[in-house]
Amino acid sequence: MAGCCGHEARFDGLSDAYKRRLWMVIAINAVMFAVEMIAGQTAQSQALKADALDFLGDALTYGLSLAVIGASLRVRATAALFKGLSLMAMGLWVLGSTVYRVFYLGLPEAGIMGAIGVLALGANVASVLLLMRYKDGDANVRSVWLCSRNDAIGNVAVMLAALAVWGTGTGWPDVIVAGLMAALFVNSSQQIIRQALQERRQPNARLRTSPR
Repeated sequence: MAGCCGHEARFDGLSDAYKRRLWMVIAINAVMFAVEMIAGQTAQSQALKADALDFLGDALTYGLSLAVIGASLRVRATAALFKGLSLMAMGLWVLGSTVYRVFYLGLPEAGIMGAIGVLALGANVASVLLLMRYKDGDANVRSVWLCSRNDAIGNVAVMLAALAVWGTGTGWPDVIVAGLMAALFVNSSQQIIRQALQERRQPNARLRTSPR
């Protein structure tokens, strides 16, 4: 990532357009959390539940991102660090619950998984398009982009899992996808934590108030 050592100015979120888009993405994530959690419980799909928790985590951390916009670099980096650690915890929880399902495996409803996967993918593609212009900001801004990107990838994975469950007649594709999503959460959290720690060590780094 260019500029991680503080030699390049990074967008810090101080933009009314960015804030409006962030509010829109928060609303999308909050609605999809409720929809996917209900559907995941109905379909007994661990992949859907994992994706629903990702929506919830995103809605909460996006709210935190809004709250610290305009604060000092150290405060924003600390908020990003918290989000990175939260994402790491979420990934480990999904991994643990996936291991549990290996030993207590029920067949999820592929039809519900597929239908909700399509709905969630549309919501996440909309979020990604809203935030794409701001993907190279500071740790606080970048964490928002990574979470939105993960959601879109996760929904494609859930749809593929639904197809595989229907084709194989087993719940293993659902378990495998949930495990892969957990790995994606952990990888993204590492990126966020690494950049946040770098920015915390450089409180005087220059920041831009608008993206390139």
